[in-house]
Amino acid sequence: MKIGYACINLTLPCTSSSTFRLRNFSDERFLEIVKKNLNCLTEILYWNQDKKIKFFRISSGLIPFADHPVCKIEWQKIFQKEFAEIGRYIKKNKMRVSMHPDHFTILNSKDEKIVQKAIKTLEYHNDILDLLEVESTNKIQIHVGGVYGDKEKSKERFIENYKKLPLKIKKRLVLENDDRSFSLKDCLDISKEAGIPLVFDVFHHSLLNNGESLKKATSLASKTWKKEDGHLMIDFSSQSKEKRRGAHADYLEIEDFNSFLKETKNIKKDVMLETKNKEKTLFFCGFVV
Repeated sequence: MKIGYACINLTLPCTSSSTFRLRNFSDERFLEIVKKNLNCLTEILYWNQDKKIKFFRISSGLIPFADHPVCKIEWQKIFQKEFAEIGRYIKKNKMRVSMHPDHFTILNSKDEKIVQKAIKTLEYHNDILDLLEVESTNKIQIHVGGVYGDKEKSKERFIENYKKLPLKIKKRLVLENDDRSFSLKDCLDISKEAGIPLVFDVFHHSLLNNGESLKKATSLASKTWKKEDGHLMIDFSSQSKEKRRGAHADYLEIEDFNSFLKETKNIKKDVMLETKNKEKTLFFCGFVV
């Protein structure tokens, strides 16, 4: 089992998602920031390898304004060599990486302009993983989207739009259950029709479910993954005691996590910890030293 964290390393003095104001956009500024972000991503991955952390979610902000009309630069060609070098390091050390576009990536929207924007965003994320030359086990995860007053029709719209996606995106795309609208059961309905694998978010399932035990839910999600998809991806976090229902805690309720691992010990999986304290949680819980 690989265990990892998402996007930001709080120990290192750099970020792989530096950006700047849109009104200050220039080719020179863009190239400077992208180079800086790629250098930091490299530093994070080297740090992870030193700590034997083999799972990492790459920030969507790696290439600022990549899916905005202002960006005319062929950054894919300019930084092809740098991406290939990072990808070789990932593969050499048997790491797994993923990406997670923001909640505005709505593939089931009733507005075709929003759907097209979502597709462009997915193309951007797919470009990054393709430039890294990593296998299709390295995934892009999204949520179903909006309910729009009719959940069944919204699920159907997702399936219709998913089926229209280029094969290169469908090979990487995975679907995650959420905590408000689309439960694991809803996502399983979509998966059955579309063939899309499901990321199982344990925290979301605790807030929105249909009575499935963790063991049963994890097993159902794992069956949506084919050999070429790799192991089931799990998102795990805990409820913040100070914030609204559904807000992630700084750290992990380690007893809950150990109980989950015990219940699902026979299911092959990789786990992404979605805590506010990022890599520090892995030290706090004793996963790394």
